[in-house]
Amino acid sequence: MAKQTSLRNRLRTSRRAFIGLLASSALLLTPLGASAEVEEDTLRIGYQKYGTLILLKARGTLEPQLAEQGFDVKWIEFPAGPQLLEGLNVGSVDFGTTGETPPIFAQAAGADLVYVANESPAPKGEAILVKADSPIQSVADLKGKRVALNKGSNVHYLLVRALEEANLSIRDIKPVYIKPGDARTAFDRGDVDAWVIWDPYQADAEIAGARSLRDGEGLVDNHQIYLASRPFAERYPGIVNEVIDSLAELDAWAKDHPREVVDILHKETGISKESLRLAVDRYAYGATRITPRIGAAQQTIADVFYELNLIPREINIDSVLWQSPASVARNAQ
Repeated sequence: MAKQTSLRNRLRTSRRAFIGLLASSALLLTPLGASAEVEEDTLRIGYQKYGTLILLKARGTLEPQLAEQGFDVKWIEFPAGPQLLEGLNVGSVDFGTTGETPPIFAQAAGADLVYVANESPAPKGEAILVKADSPIQSVADLKGKRVALNKGSNVHYLLVRALEEANLSIRDIKPVYIKPGDARTAFDRGDVDAWVIWDPYQADAEIAGARSLRDGEGLVDNHQIYLASRPFAERYPGIVNEVIDSLAELDAWAKDHPREVVDILHKETGISKESLRLAVDRYAYGATRITPRIGAAQQTIADVFYELNLIPREINIDSVLWQSPASVARNAQ
C-alpha cells in the first residue's frame, strides 16, 4: 500500500504535462460515444504490425469459417492502439487489439467498447531505448532529455512507472509525441535522446544497435487486449466467440512454430527475420476470454489516471467486460 501511495504521489507531480498531452490527443478531440454503425454480415478487424491478429490475417483461416455463416471479413491496418480505437469509435472497425492503456482513455471519453479477450503478459515486449553510444546509462539520466513515445499508448504507463522508480516524473523530461515510424527516424537521426516503444519496433531497433535502459519487467504487465464495439458484440455474439476461438487455436499453433511465425511476419511487415526472432521470443501467446482479474488490473491503472486528472471521469472497467451468452449460461449452472 505504501508503494502504491508513493507511486500516486509522484505521478501527481506530472498532472499538468499529461493533461496537456490528453487535451491534444485525437481520441479526446473527436466526439465519442455516438452509436457506431454495424455493417450487415461483415466483420471489420483493426490490426497492427504484430501479434496474433496479423497472423490470423496472413493465414486466411478466418474468412472461410465466417463465410459459412454468410459473413465477410475486412482487414484495416493501424499504426498503434489509440488510432485503432478511434476507428472503432467512429464506426469503421468492429474488432481489434491494443495494449492496456488506450481503452482506458477511450472508455473515459465515451467510446462504446467492450473487452472480449486478452493475451498473456509480455512485460519485456516494450522498453525505453537509447543509442548504443549514448551517455545515458539509466532512467535517472533521462532528466532534461527528449523522449519519444506514441500518444496514449501502452508505453505511456511504462514511462511513468520507470520514471517513478528513478525518482523522476514526466515534468523532468521533454516528451516528444510521435508515431512509431516517424519516431524511429527521429531516434536514428539523434533528434531525440530516447525512445519508448514496443515490439517488433523495439526488437528491430535493438538489432540495429539500440540499448535498452528499462523494459517492463517488474513494472507493467503489457497485456494485449481484444476489444469489440458493443453494438457489434451484442448483435453478433457468436461471431465474436468464433474469432476468439480462432485466436486461441492460432496461438496454440504459434507457440510450437516460431520459425513459421517469423516467416509470416517477415512477409507481412518487411521487418528483418533477425529482429522478428527476438520479438517472437518475447511474445506471450495465449488468447483467453476476458476475466475479472484483467478487469481488476485495468481498474488499477484507470484509478491512478483519474486521481491525476488524466482522464475526465471515473470509469468502471467491470461495465465493459463482455460476457458472451455462452459464458453467462455456464456461470448460471
